[in-house]
Amino acid sequence: MIGYAEQRGSIIYVYNSNGGLMWTNSGELQSYTTSTVIIRRGGLTYVYGERGELKFTR
Repeated sequence: MIGYAEQRGSIIYVYNSNGGLMWTNSGELQSYTTSTVIIRRGGLTYVYGERGELKFTR
């Protein structure tokens, strides 16, 4: 479960509900839920799951 995500520079850090780092990625953080993180890079939006796996692009 995703606890929170934050942007530091061009890197997005995704943490679990205990504050432990789960994964990182680059781009512009758009939003997040307990199960997804939405990141914008260039003209595309990427939706990632809890384990950092790409779910889909739009």
